Amino acid sequence: MLGFSSLCASLMQSLVIPIQPDLPRMLDTSPSNASWVVTATLLAGGVAMPVAGRLADIHGRKPILVASSLILAVGSLICALFSSVGPILIGRVLQGISMGYIPVAISFVREIVPPRMRNSAVAGISATLGVGGGLGLPLAAWIAQDYDWHMLFWLTTVLALIMAALSLFALPHRAPIARGRFDALGAAGLTFGIVGILTGVSKGNDWGWSAPSTLLTLIGGCLILLGWGFYEARHPQPLVDLRTAVRRPILLTNAAALLIGFGMMAQAIVIPQLLQLPAETGYGLGQTILQAGLWMAPGGLMMLVFTPISSRLLTALGGRATLTLGAFVIAAGYVFAVFFAAAPWHLMVASCIASAGVGIGYAAMPTLILENSPASEAGAGVGVNSLMRSMGTTTAGAVMAIVLTSRTVQSGTVPVPDETTFTICFSIAAAAAVAGGLIVLFIRSAHHRTQVIGSSEEFGSAKSERLGAAE
Repeated sequence: MLGFSSLCASLMQSLVIPIQPDLPRMLDTSPSNASWVVTATLLAGGVAMPVAGRLADIHGRKPILVASSLILAVGSLICALFSSVGPILIGRVLQGISMGYIPVAISFVREIVPPRMRNSAVAGISATLGVGGGLGLPLAAWIAQDYDWHMLFWLTTVLALIMAALSLFALPHRAPIARGRFDALGAAGLTFGIVGILTGVSKGNDWGWSAPSTLLTLIGGCLILLGWGFYEARHPQPLVDLRTAVRRPILLTNAAALLIGFGMMAQAIVIPQLLQLPAETGYGLGQTILQAGLWMAPGGLMMLVFTPISSRLLTALGGRATLTLGAFVIAAGYVFAVFFAAAPWHLMVASCIASAGVGIGYAAMPTLILENSPASEAGAGVGVNSLMRSMGTTTAGAVMAIVLTSRTVQSGTVPVPDETTFTICFSIAAAAAVAGGLIVLFIRSAHHRTQVIGSSEEFGSAKSERLGAAE
C-alpha cells in the first residue's frame, strides 16, 4: 500500500513534461510563466520532504501520510478545473508538497515491517522515486495526445483519493517517537534557502547565469542556509539535527545522493531529446512524444524489477557496497550510450542499465540513513536525503540545458543540439555517478553496522530523556 501511494506521489515529477512545450498555448501565457508549472512542483517538493519527515517524527507517520494524500487531491482538483496559469501554479505547488509522502513512507517501514522484510520494503518504496518519473512520461504523453490535458489531473485526483483512503484505513497507527515542538522558524529558513538555490539553478539558463535575478536567488539562498545552519545548531529541538547530519555515514550518503540524483535525471532529460530530434539531422531518431515515452518506459519498469534484487544485495553486501555498485551501474548505462545511440533500442538499453543502477542506489540510500539515524529522527533524516536527490536532479537539468544549447545546428529553421553535446552530457552523467560511488567508499564498512545502530538508538533515547526532563 505504501509503495502504491508513493508511486502515485512520484508521478508528479514528470506529469507535465510531455506537454511543457504546449503549456504557453494551453494556459494563454508566456513561455517564461508557463515554465513555472514545472519549477513550482520541484521547489515545493524539495522543501516538503524534510519538513514532512520532521512533522511525522513529532506527530506520527499516519496523520502526515493522510494529510499529504489530501493535499495532492486538492492540488490535482484545482489543476483539473482551471485553465489559467495562476490556479494551475497553486495546484502544482500543492502537488509538490505531497511529495513529502515518500520519505515519511520510507521511515514508516522502520516501525511496521518485520526486520527480515525491511530491506525489501525500503527498496520497493525508494524505487518509486524513479519509477514514477519513468512511467509518468509515456502515461502523460498518451493522455495529452489522445485526450484533453485536464484528464491528467482528473486521473491524479482519483489516485490521490485512493491514496488517502488506503492511508487512513489500511495503515496502523503508531505513537510518535520524537518529543518536542515543531521548529517553525527552522522550517521557514530551510524553505527560503532551498527555494532560493533551486530557483537560481533551475532558472539560471533562462535568466542568464550572470543576471542579477539569478545571482540574487543563488547567493541569497546560500546565505539564508548558512544562517539557518547556525540557528539549527543552537536550537534545542531543531528541524534537522545537524550533529546527526554531519556524521560521516549520513553526510557522505547525502553527498552521494546529490550526485546519483544528477545521474538519474540526466537520462530523463537527454535521451527523450535525442529520440525526438528529426532524423534529417543524421543523428536524431525522429520519434514522436508518445513513442519516446514508450522507449523510456522499460527503464522505469527496470527499477521495479530490481526491487527484490536490491533487497538481496542489501542483505548480502550491506548498504555501502550496494550503493557503490548502483552508482557504477548507472555510469555503465551512460558509457553504453556514448558508444551506442544510433537506434531507439540502443537508448532503451542504455536507459534500462542506468535505471537498474538507480533502483539499486535508491534502495541503499535510505537504508544507510535509517541505519545511522536515531529512530526519533528517521523521518527528517530520510527527508533530507530525498531533498539532496532533488537538488541533484535540479542541477542535472541546469547543466544538461547549458551543454545542449552550447553548440547547435539548424534543422530547417529551428536550432537543435549538435551531436557532440549528447556525448558530452552522457559523459558528465557517467562521471557524476562514478564520483558518487567513490564517495560512498569512505563510509564505514558493514561490519560496524551493529555498533552504529546501537549507538544511534542510545543517542536517540538519551535525547528523548533530555527533552522529557526539560518539559
